[in-house]
Amino acid sequence: MKKLAHPLVASVLGVVLGTAVGLGWFWRAAEMVVAAAITSMPPSPLEEQQAQGWDFWTIEIDGLASELKEERARLQQQSEQLNQRAARLGAEQQELAKIRAEIEGMRAEIARKVIEINADESKNLRALAQTYATLTPRGAVSILREMDDTTVVKILSLMKSETVAPIFEEMAKTATPEGTLAKRAAALSEKLRLMKSTKSAS
Repeated sequence: MKKLAHPLVASVLGVVLGTAVGLGWFWRAAEMVVAAAITSMPPSPLEEQQAQGWDFWTIEIDGLASELKEERARLQQQSEQLNQRAARLGAEQQELAKIRAEIEGMRAEIARKVIEINADESKNLRALAQTYATLTPRGAVSILREMDDTTVVKILSLMKSETVAPIFEEMAKTATPEGTLAKRAAALSEKLRLMKSTKSAS
C-alpha cells in the first residue's frame, strides 16, 4: 500500500487508466461512424438485382431486351398503317356509295325521259296515230295539248316525219296564257329523239 501511495506510481497509474478510458471511447465512436457509413452507402447493382429476384445480367438478355423493343416499335408502326388503311377504305366506300347513288339517280332520270311502247298498247296507239294523221295540224294540236307528254310522244313516234312536222309548227303558233306551245314542242321533240334512239338500239 505504501508503494501505491508513492506519487510516481500514482502518476503512472493515472496515465495508464486515462489512456485505457480514451481508447475505449475512441473505439466506441469509431464503431458508430463505421456503422453509419455502411448504412448510408447506396446498394450495389448486384444487391439490387438480388432484391428483384435474380442476380445476373448477360449480353443475351440485353440483346433480347433490344429485340423486344424493336418488335414493339414494329408492331406499333403496323398498327398505325392498318389504321390509315382502314380510314382510306372507309373514305373510298363512302365515295363509291355516293357514285352509286348518282348512277341510280341518272338511271331513274333516263327511265323517266325515255319512253317505250308496250306490246299490249301498240295496236291502239297505231290506230290513234292513223286517226290524228288524217286531221289538220290545228285539229291534231287541239287534241294532243290535252294529253300528257308520254302519250303524245308515243303517238307521234308512230307517225311519219312529214306528218309530225306540221303539228310541231302549229304548236309553235298556238297561243296559251304562258305564250305559245313552242316550249312543249321542244320537250316533245327531245323525248321523241330519245325514244327513237332507244328503239334503234333495241
